[in-house]
Amino acid sequence: MTLRIAFCASLADIAQAALAGLTRRYGDHAEDGADVIVALGGDGFMLQTLHRCEDNPAPVYGMNRGTVGFLMNEYSEHGLVERLEAAEEAVINPLAMRCVTGTGEAHRALAINEVSLLRMGPQAAKLRISVDGKVRMPELVCDGALLATPAGSTAYNYSAHGPILPIGADVLALTAVAAFRPRRWRGALLPKGAEVSFDVLEPEKRPVMAEADSRSVRDVRQVHIRSEPRIAHRVLFDPGHGLEERLIREQFV
Repeated sequence: MTLRIAFCASLADIAQAALAGLTRRYGDHAEDGADVIVALGGDGFMLQTLHRCEDNPAPVYGMNRGTVGFLMNEYSEHGLVERLEAAEEAVINPLAMRCVTGTGEAHRALAINEVSLLRMGPQAAKLRISVDGKVRMPELVCDGALLATPAGSTAYNYSAHGPILPIGADVLALTAVAAFRPRRWRGALLPKGAEVSFDVLEPEKRPVMAEADSRSVRDVRQVHIRSEPRIAHRVLFDPGHGLEERLIREQFV
């Protein structure tokens, strides 16, 4: 049976040129009913595609036509069908964020990489952190904090000196961003099923924003985060270059 491939691409010229060449060679099936979706761009576009297609059962195979490509495979027009048939699959569950703002509005969003809280003004944020309803950190003075999935552990989390997590690990990384007090606190590893809650202390003086994969909510007062097992993103990688191999390799660079 012919593999039904749906292509999508970022607006970058290099991605659009790749889209034109690939569709000429392999055709272009509608995403509904496709066997696989091929995303052309960088990691940001890959995240957009995964979010947009979260109700589509087809796996997504990315090819790098952007600046960053940790979630992407090497680009080539040749042998795509063979690469897709041989690809390894990684399953990623996103984080579900629920937050309440200073006006009492409730917002929800999903994050494949991480949910982050960041100060909005010149003064450091003050956060209280609870895990499964129990206060674990009464006061963290910092530029921010984040909760990352294994898939997102090499992104912002790693830049903030958080740990790299194997893709199959049933844990989440809780990482401080420029912690001032406790100064040496570097975060924690939490069970995947844990619910993490942040209370913003002194919010009028020290306002905080929350981001779920770059989707922002300003002036948050409470943020609750948990893994969402009902959503499973299927991501394809070339053999020997899967997400688990990349996560391991990144630690020895």
